[in-house]
Amino acid sequence: MMRLLILLVISSFIFFGCKTSSVSLTHTPPALLDSSTFSLTAVSEDSSYGYTAKNAIQTGGGAEGERRYLNALTGPNGETVTYIRLGSCCAFKTPNGIIDNTGLLDKYEVRYEGLSKPVILYLNMYDSGDMKAPVNFGYKK
Repeated sequence: MMRLLILLVISSFIFFGCKTSSVSLTHTPPALLDSSTFSLTAVSEDSSYGYTAKNAIQTGGGAEGERRYLNALTGPNGETVTYIRLGSCCAFKTPNGIIDNTGLLDKYEVRYEGLSKPVILYLNMYDSGDMKAPVNFGYKK
């Protein structure tokens, strides 16, 4: 019985540990400006876009997709943006989730010169959507 349990645990680790996140086929990711930067074309008019877990930015493409999105952002006047990943939160159901159709959002602290305090953005690396820059940001051209 113990061998069966160990085999089951090892098999689960191999299956779930090696599975890569998939990307929803309902939306094609945007073009790239370069290998590390998405090409965005608009700023959202929705003031909650990216600022709340309920309206997280759907970058798709795993952690690389999140970085490509964040690399595309500028301040509203073209200021350079810096960001730090704060961690994961906010479990949600998605067919692209790694375990049990569940994903976690990632929270990033984002700054640019002139910003009075850092902004927290919520990103969804599992699903792809129409990406825009959040309100009070711009994007690289």
